[in-house]
Amino acid sequence: MSLVRLNIKGISYSQTQNGAYALILNEIEGDRKLPIVIGAFEAQSIAIALEKEIRPPRPLTHDLFKNFADTFGIVVKQVIIHKLVDGVFYSSLICERDKIEEIIDARTSDAIALALRFNAPIFTYKNILDKAGIYLKVDSKKEDEDDTEDSVLVDDILAGELEPAVSKEDYSSKSLEELHKLLEEAVTNEDYEKAASIRDEISKR
Repeated sequence: MSLVRLNIKGISYSQTQNGAYALILNEIEGDRKLPIVIGAFEAQSIAIALEKEIRPPRPLTHDLFKNFADTFGIVVKQVIIHKLVDGVFYSSLICERDKIEEIIDARTSDAIALALRFNAPIFTYKNILDKAGIYLKVDSKKEDEDDTEDSVLVDDILAGELEPAVSKEDYSSKSLEELHKLLEEAVTNEDYEKAASIRDEISKR
């Protein structure tokens, strides 16, 4: 399975659920986002790692892990989000010590907090991004105002207000004439993801 590299788009919070945050990962060579709901502590740890100028007076848990790893010559080389089961993401730390590589299971929020501290790349498998990736709905009037308009709230994720990256609509019951009409409308509306799905159905016929 092919790996897709991700970077961190940002962290958003829920206005309705206390302690709920969303970590938004963005595929580097594409437009899809991978939203992962995380806890407040992990969100704080990731936010501090993102803000290089913020230095806690005492090391946080993930800072302690980094210091411990540095002391004993352990390096986190990369993080792989390798599984998605019932909405829960599973991740692995790919570590190296004395040129020996080990794979360690980790919660995704912890894995990403450590990836930031080790400057390690973050990857997921293409099939996971196909399944859970989203395209954000952006208000065209606000699109150019600020990059933060591209972020989402956890409420949007939980409420299902985001467009799935892969169209779930079934076109098998449509006639060829209806499909061509739908294809024309999709192209006119610049909904190229939908157009691709309709085109695939037409090709099957």
